[in-house]
Amino acid sequence: MTGFFEPGLCTVTFRKLPAEKIVALAAKAGLAALEWAGDIHVPPGDEPVAREIARLSGNAGLATSYGSYVAPPTDGMPNFLRALKSAIGLGAANIRIWPGTRGRDSEDYSAAERRATADAIREMGTEAARNGVSLSLECHPQSLTDTTQSARRLIEAIAHDNVYLYWQPRPGLPLEEALAEIGEIGPHVSHVHVFAWDADRNRFPLSSAADYWRTALAAMPASRWSDRRFAMLEFVANDDPAAFFEDTATLQGILKG
Repeated sequence: MTGFFEPGLCTVTFRKLPAEKIVALAAKAGLAALEWAGDIHVPPGDEPVAREIARLSGNAGLATSYGSYVAPPTDGMPNFLRALKSAIGLGAANIRIWPGTRGRDSEDYSAAERRATADAIREMGTEAARNGVSLSLECHPQSLTDTTQSARRLIEAIAHDNVYLYWQPRPGLPLEEALAEIGEIGPHVSHVHVFAWDADRNRFPLSSAADYWRTALAAMPASRWSDRRFAMLEFVANDDPAAFFEDTATLQGILKG
């Protein structure tokens, strides 16, 4: 069943648009949530901006998540606390961070480096829990979640009930491999990022991958995550609002089953 995922949008999709415009687009499209980008729309530690965007989102009936780019162990607790302040000001139920140094393959980490990363994330998960915010790890190439095995090893090493995984297919990932990955790490997944890319990161209408996503989301196993779950569009062809509305309609159709 896919009905337990609600449709959302990562605001990084529209880097050049102001928050007011993004909220209007999301509301018009009938979305349920926005994941606000920490590198453009809600800077870490800028609580007045976070509170204003919380007001805009709330007035439109949109739940919020905070998409930070904190990347432990490169970024330590002070960086995380700034991002957490923004997440709290935003009223976000969840904050996303990057597992490991950005742009570094998981196979390049030593066992000691992996332990240090897991320890840092565990500490961040505890701090987030104190403030009623869950912590989720980006699933992305060139990170410690860039393979199924590495993602599973990391989340098991962290072993914290407030730390979860996002899921998205690596660009060009065949459906069969996606389903195997979902089966293995799905019990730890909070939210998903949805897009239609090929292995070269060319973007296509989501309708071209509708069967892929319908099958993948239907295969998602029961998760220890118990809050609202969002399938969030991330990037659209040509950064075009018209493509966004088309993709949103496709996503809503997928989620309705």
